[in-house]
Amino acid sequence: MTMTPIQSFGAAETVTGSCHFLQLRQGPKILVDCGLFQGGAEKSSFEPFGFNPQDVDILLITHAHLDHVGRVPKLVKEGFKGRIITTRATLDLMEVVLLDSAKIMEEDFATQRKKAKRRGEESTLKEPLYTLDDVKAVFDLNIQFAQYDTPISLAKEVSATFRNAGHILGSASIQVSFLVDNQPKSVVFSGDLGSSNGLIMQPPTAVAQADALYIESTYGDRNHRSMENSLLEFKEIIQQTLKRQGNVIIPSFAIERTQEVLVLLKQMFLANELPRCKVFVDSPMAIRATRIYNQYHAELNATAQNLLATDGSIFDFPYLEYTLTGAESMQINEHESGCIIIAGSGMCTGGRILHHFKHRLWDERNSVLFVGYQAQGSLGRLLVDGAEEVHIYHEKIKVGAKISMINGFSAHADQSELLNWMSQFNQLDKVFLIHGEPDKQAAFKIAIETQLNKTVHIVQYAEEIWV
Repeated sequence: MTMTPIQSFGAAETVTGSCHFLQLRQGPKILVDCGLFQGGAEKSSFEPFGFNPQDVDILLITHAHLDHVGRVPKLVKEGFKGRIITTRATLDLMEVVLLDSAKIMEEDFATQRKKAKRRGEESTLKEPLYTLDDVKAVFDLNIQFAQYDTPISLAKEVSATFRNAGHILGSASIQVSFLVDNQPKSVVFSGDLGSSNGLIMQPPTAVAQADALYIESTYGDRNHRSMENSLLEFKEIIQQTLKRQGNVIIPSFAIERTQEVLVLLKQMFLANELPRCKVFVDSPMAIRATRIYNQYHAELNATAQNLLATDGSIFDFPYLEYTLTGAESMQINEHESGCIIIAGSGMCTGGRILHHFKHRLWDERNSVLFVGYQAQGSLGRLLVDGAEEVHIYHEKIKVGAKISMINGFSAHADQSELLNWMSQFNQLDKVFLIHGEPDKQAAFKIAIETQLNKTVHIVQYAEEIWV
């Protein structure tokens, strides 16, 4: 069996839109991930894939973040009828993520349609990328569940092995193995690799062999701040804010980061380090994701297992409340002080966090605590960069609250962790960089060549790469 090109139709010299297409002569056509473009490149998600979705036989999914699964409904809508293979936890999280994404798309379209109608421009309006019905169609396909470290047959002499990537629940790096002239060959897609010091995830599993490695490079140019210093700062901000009768507002991503914050707060509670307060998880998506994390608790690390053993729950403790409905969310406004509010979206581009900012951002007693990356152009980035006022729901709001950014929390491995993971390969031939900004990839390329003495190539969009 002879290998034909691998082409990347996303996450090539950019972070988002992961989508990698492999074709094996006389074998299956395989797609690894099918994600949305984000961070100012959203329009690219509406563009043609660069291949015919009807030609894809198998879709392998590394994990449930939107930039890795966000175009799957579009793929199905345009003719994909093949097999989907992923971990069971990823599928459960993927359903939550895609239903939420479609709901937002439909709501945004309805709003735009009203405005376009008033302007007499309704005919020019672009339909949403997909709908709730399109999402539901994804889960009607043939879905097969992967278990870590257990090969799955894709076709004769072709298999895929999922290994724990340590990034979020269910995340995996994927090794596709096949024969060329009766010689074993393999291509490894790292997916997004987690930190070896993750708060609740187990560290990434090493891979033994790859003729080609497609590796993410999100933080390929730097090392994270130490977790110890990050935790100290996290505790100090919360304690000082509550002591001055303020509220702590934490914009948080629904998957992984919210669960990590809850673990930290529960640990503070158990250690008598958390002043008496109300802790609200005010995100329907985060609440559903937290339930899924509880369901798959066996996949989490020793920290999570120890918390589970204390009282039967990884995340719950007496101060914690989940506010699922809009009415419950509004009731949080009745508490003038003594609250920790965890809400989405993580970059403050929408969601309930905006309502909390409207009610509390101006108050100097309060703190806004960022625990995740803030993209250029987002409201979160404006606040981190020191904006003195912002506009929320067409109203000018003074920024009186103390704004803090803790850089040590990351679901992505840093440069040293990526290099360490790569160094554990017994055989590693060529390295291809994806899922990173150009300057980060350039720095990572030099680091790999210098420290590991490997041949490195930065993948370009739709470039044909032969292995």
